[in-house]
Amino acid sequence: MGIPTSSVSEEQESSEGQDSGDICSEENQIVSSYASKVCFEIEQDYKNRQFLGPEGNVDVELIDKSTNTYSVRFPTAGWYLWPATGLGFLVRDVVTLTIGFGSWNQHLALDLQHHEQWLVGGPLFDITAEPEEAVAEIHLPHFISLQAGEVDVSWFLIAHFKNEGMVLEHPARVEPFYAVLEKPSFSLMGILLRIASGTRLSIPITSNTLIYYHPHPEDIKFHLYLVPSDALLTKMIDDEEDRFCGVRLQTSPPVEPLNFGARYIVSNSAHLEIIPTELKLSYRSPGEIQHFSKFYAGQMKEPIQLEITEKRHETLVWKTVVKPVDIQLGAASAPPAFSGAAFVKENHRQLQARMGDLKGVLDDLQDNEVLTENEKELVEQAKTRQSKNDTLLTMVEKKGDRALELLFRSISERDPYLVSYLRQQSL
Repeated sequence: MGIPTSSVSEEQESSEGQDSGDICSEENQIVSSYASKVCFEIEQDYKNRQFLGPEGNVDVELIDKSTNTYSVRFPTAGWYLWPATGLGFLVRDVVTLTIGFGSWNQHLALDLQHHEQWLVGGPLFDITAEPEEAVAEIHLPHFISLQAGEVDVSWFLIAHFKNEGMVLEHPARVEPFYAVLEKPSFSLMGILLRIASGTRLSIPITSNTLIYYHPHPEDIKFHLYLVPSDALLTKMIDDEEDRFCGVRLQTSPPVEPLNFGARYIVSNSAHLEIIPTELKLSYRSPGEIQHFSKFYAGQMKEPIQLEITEKRHETLVWKTVVKPVDIQLGAASAPPAFSGAAFVKENHRQLQARMGDLKGVLDDLQDNEVLTENEKELVEQAKTRQSKNDTLLTMVEKKGDRALELLFRSISERDPYLVSYLRQQSL
């Protein structure tokens, strides 16, 4: 498979860059403005087939079940996010989109699939738009962790699969959770990383642990998955488990990034047999068979502590406790009403690890009289990003639920992708 890449002259780059800079500035303001409205929708339980939009939720229609193809019509200009997939659009006008999903294994040449310098960074989407010029930006989701500074964003490429082969394009910018494609052309597309030759391949990714139990009066069965943080992949696993009456338990993902391609050992406190005990953190497209560990827990009368350890360095990367009451609640209870305060408390460690620039959040909290000037300075004086985050979270938690609700609203406005990501993990 050939890999043609487009090239432009320096004069074209200069003139187009100036124009796109003006447009980008305006569109960033639109995203910020509409994100503040979208945050109110994030507080509600959204459906898998809905985009969050500037004027409320927009339904997505399944138009071809055999090919898993969807259609959606955005009724007005603004920014739209599909939390079930992580896919986002900034549109200038009314537009109708058709969205399908592809498998990297079916389209990426075999020599590239197994080449150490190439890495799949997210799902593969087949997107068309009518009219195409109404779409200003596409936000393609990725699961590569940028927080440790170990990944060069110049490695990110958008792969388009067209009749002439795979065409590569640099994204306009790369953010945590997504890369931005401006003035997009439409095709089967997704994110690939082309890693510099000679670079030691140890790519950190955000990951997720999924635990399902299969009820039985004599022997409860558990399935545990360790997968990249891909909302579409999680939904596919949910659907597959649901076919066999599997019920997902609510757990938090690993706090720190894990290394793509590394091997991890699954263990438990009850000395139950786990098959297999070793999982490799890799990416398989939605629709492909996903690897998981399986174990049986009898009638489950005692709590079970589960742990995942990085094999090479024997480092504990994740643990949780499953109690008998979790099984009962998972089977019988309705989901509680959403609370921003509860969200912040439950995701303290995740927010501490993942929140970015706090300037806007601190300003919001000071404007709403949650923080004093001295408290704001105390947060700013912390030496590291994570210590700033922890200082802020601890400080606001002590002020009660009203303060936490205001903090949640500010984070939702400033970083809706982060809030959507964390909410998706708990659905």
